[in-house]
Amino acid sequence: MSALLSLSRMIDALNQALGKLVSYALLLAVIICTGNALVRYAFNISSNAWLELQWYLYGAMFLGAASYTLKRDEHVRIDVIVGRFSKRTQVIIDLLGFLFFMMPICLLIVYYSWPYALLSFESKELSTNAGGLIVWPAKMLIPFGFALLSLQGVSEIIKRAAYLMGLIDSSAFDKQQVKPEDEVAAIKAANNLK
Repeated sequence: MSALLSLSRMIDALNQALGKLVSYALLLAVIICTGNALVRYAFNISSNAWLELQWYLYGAMFLGAASYTLKRDEHVRIDVIVGRFSKRTQVIIDLLGFLFFMMPICLLIVYYSWPYALLSFESKELSTNAGGLIVWPAKMLIPFGFALLSLQGVSEIIKRAAYLMGLIDSSAFDKQQVKPEDEVAAIKAANNLK
């Protein structure tokens, strides 16, 4: 089980790094959106390529951050009923959900979206919009994002199983809530480094 926990830590680190990297796509999307709006209203010129680039960045944020969000246990849940159960029962429900719902769906999406994205890449598919971009990078995000989500699902399954076996405590997978005072301290620490 220690080898599986090491694998879980590697997957967590990968998705942590990719999640932070993908967060910059939001900044880039905002800059592009603002620049496009300013140019369109100031000079009455625009391009569909800028709009499509924003869509691509949004897709990258959504699909790239899904695994990071799962790692942090921040996906939307309705814990009205499950929250009343013991921690062990909650973990068993999570484990069953990962095994019988999330993993099969993610793997099916990877399986069916890969040929779709590959065909787009091989044919060098272009947008049908005038001045549009190549399409395959956006289509490649689908199998890539769901493959990352599947990997994180494997990590979560390992952590839940290790918890049930008494090898780790629930802090390894509980929601990573950040208190406002911790955020302020992190900002102050970052500013002191500059």
